[in-house]
Amino acid sequence: MKNVIIIGNGPAGISAALYTVRAGIHTTVIGSGLGSLGKADKIENYYGFEYPVSGTRLVETGIAQAKRLGAKVIKEEVVSVSSITAEPDSAPNGQTFSVRTDKHEYLSDSVILATGTSRTAPPIKGLQELEGKGVSYCAICDAFFYRGKNVGVLGNGEYALNEAKELLPVANSVTLLTNGTEPAVPFPQEIKIERQSVSSFNPGPSSPLLGGIGSLESVTLNHENQIRLDGVFIAYGTAGSTALAKKIGAFTEGNKIIVNADMSTNVPGLYAAGDCTGGLLQISKAVSDGAIAGTSAIKYLRG
Repeated sequence: MKNVIIIGNGPAGISAALYTVRAGIHTTVIGSGLGSLGKADKIENYYGFEYPVSGTRLVETGIAQAKRLGAKVIKEEVVSVSSITAEPDSAPNGQTFSVRTDKHEYLSDSVILATGTSRTAPPIKGLQELEGKGVSYCAICDAFFYRGKNVGVLGNGEYALNEAKELLPVANSVTLLTNGTEPAVPFPQEIKIERQSVSSFNPGPSSPLLGGIGSLESVTLNHENQIRLDGVFIAYGTAGSTALAKKIGAFTEGNKIIVNADMSTNVPGLYAAGDCTGGLLQISKAVSDGAIAGTSAIKYLRG
């Protein structure tokens, strides 16, 4: 039986699951929390509710509905998505997907990204300007370029731990930049931990090859202490859909994933739905996106 993994248990992800599971597709939904809806006390602009409903109740009711229909719902934090070459007769387009969480690895024939989007970014000077010039969002993608160099990881949880582990065998040193917080999970002893707040990412001498700005040379902590780093990998909070999309090579623009009308990305078998695709950040739009992504994944899996 063909299978799909849906990353995100909010309106977009559950909406997709309702379609795939009813179509006979083995459906697994992976989510680690209630997302931004969990903070919504009253929702009264969504169809079908005479009286206001809390975000928590809406999400939990949707999850219960998907479970009743046969979807498997797992509460874990996804830290990476990658593609694996497979036998052409065993997977569409000769590839399958590996979804790694903080606890396990899962394989699927298709993936739908629906974890929403982060509406805040670390307000650190130089971060955006140095993206692609020493600031990266994917250790699996870019670790190769930092062989024998000194790198940092910005974050303090499972997502940051995953990125740091990818870098350890390659880099000369790995430093965790917690940005003023305590690590939320244990980190290997080989990783140096800097608990001071990060004030800025600093470029080196300008270079015409880099568009007039130099690549990352150092990071300033607490507005006064500088540490030299050749690269910094952003793993702030949990891995949202856009960060996961970048890891697997899907096209993104800013904080959104580029999708076609059928919610497909440029990666065959990979779809995205909800806030992570931009546009109206509302439940009604997320549910619609999920339905489109789910039906599109069904067509893909059926060949």
